[in-house]
Amino acid sequence: MNSPTRWNKEAFSGHSSLSSDSFPTIFIHKNVVFNIFSFEKVLSITFFRLKKCNFAISTNHIFMKRKLTKSLIKWRNSPKRKPLVIRGARQVGKTWLMKSFGAKHYQQVAYINFESSQTMKQVFEQDFDTDRLLMAIQIETGIKIDPENTLVILDEIQESKGALTSLKYFQENAAEYHIMAAGSLLGVALHEGTSFPVGKVEFLDLYPLDFEEFLEANGEEVLNNLLLSRDWDMIKPFSQKLKGLLKQYYFIGGMPEVVQLFLETQDFEAVRSVQVRILDAYQQDFSKHAPFEIVPRIRMVWNAIPSQLSKENRKFIYGQIKKGARAKDFEMALAWLTDCGLVHQVNRVSKAAIPLKAYEDFGAFKLFLLDIGLLGAMVEIDAITILEGNQLFTEFKGAITEQFVLQQLIASSFRPYYWSADNATAEIDFLIHPQGKIIPIEVKAEENLKAKSLKVFVEKYKTETNIRTSLSDYRKEDWLINIPLYAIHTIR
Repeated sequence: MNSPTRWNKEAFSGHSSLSSDSFPTIFIHKNVVFNIFSFEKVLSITFFRLKKCNFAISTNHIFMKRKLTKSLIKWRNSPKRKPLVIRGARQVGKTWLMKSFGAKHYQQVAYINFESSQTMKQVFEQDFDTDRLLMAIQIETGIKIDPENTLVILDEIQESKGALTSLKYFQENAAEYHIMAAGSLLGVALHEGTSFPVGKVEFLDLYPLDFEEFLEANGEEVLNNLLLSRDWDMIKPFSQKLKGLLKQYYFIGGMPEVVQLFLETQDFEAVRSVQVRILDAYQQDFSKHAPFEIVPRIRMVWNAIPSQLSKENRKFIYGQIKKGARAKDFEMALAWLTDCGLVHQVNRVSKAAIPLKAYEDFGAFKLFLLDIGLLGAMVEIDAITILEGNQLFTEFKGAITEQFVLQQLIASSFRPYYWSADNATAEIDFLIHPQGKIIPIEVKAEENLKAKSLKVFVEKYKTETNIRTSLSDYRKEDWLINIPLYAIHTIR
């Protein structure tokens, strides 16, 4: 095991920008920083402030605020805290979020990765004596675990069935410890007969950065706060700037590595190369982790998503994957992609009534990717087309825009559905149901203010709040509200 790296005042004596008179020693061990409470990026030095003392470490990473941090703080402070499992697709930032949260809110972090540590996999497969497991974690990490001040991270937990089961015993026998776990393929692992401690853990879901997080990563926190204030008269003068940032987001998306690269380089070609690499990694995951017999069908569903979204009616049709294909031929492949968090399935409802789930039509659905930037990379849309426009880029622009709105709704904890008339004469892109009311959302890619389907829906169901989202400015009419696309995350 490598020794911790000791960095103290002398290590930074050459940095004139560091003004603290005294530097308490800090330790960095296996890429984890300890005794850190808050930080911000200043050039190539990250400063850590604890009361009146400054800490600094060199870093290549730009700090990105994630909204899920608020939920993590609530979890940390809860007297009824249970082990926490963070779910999410590969490369959405789960490991970074856990480590950065631990660095900021705990004195120590003990980090275990079951994908890279065969030793710990063996330990957790033997028995579930929590004292013994905690001793093993201390030996592996070199961190003496203090129940109140140490965050224990169990990463890639799906690689160890024993580790998953151990969460039950941590909750029952060692509830005073702060245990956080994550796994990229956790949904799949839970569907393969893994013994899981139902009712003994809490869950949180992490997605790619939404537009709100993207704005703040770009240093536009004040602009985002203005959007959240919904002061539309004040927002209007900044609409062109917001539209420009929105177009950037359409191309870049919200995968943390991609966003960070763009912020550092402003290089769209470099962004696209990383997106392609991520897509290639997902394709490799199909072969590595999925049952052999369904891998070809997983690829067929995955590769069909852009063409399915390019249709005017974006309903997923199995027959367009393969002539004569039926739902039962691909349901396992679709379930695998959904469980991995790589796709979002939006089901049709036959009736707009509460609860919407009671009227779900499982035979009709739309399928979206986890990230708008990856969707653009799959279809090889170049940056100029998205940023400057192209008269040939019309139909798929609608698909990109729906993908954007879907991501923002999911990131805001909505579970969206869609509605279509039985005679297919009208369709509402998304339905949400906050606080016991149904809100239809019609999506327009440009400044189109027509809302024929929305009018049909409102006449049928008499809904009170009806939203059209487009590039047009905010306006409120008798029966509908137009919310700019760049402000769709302000729906609450």
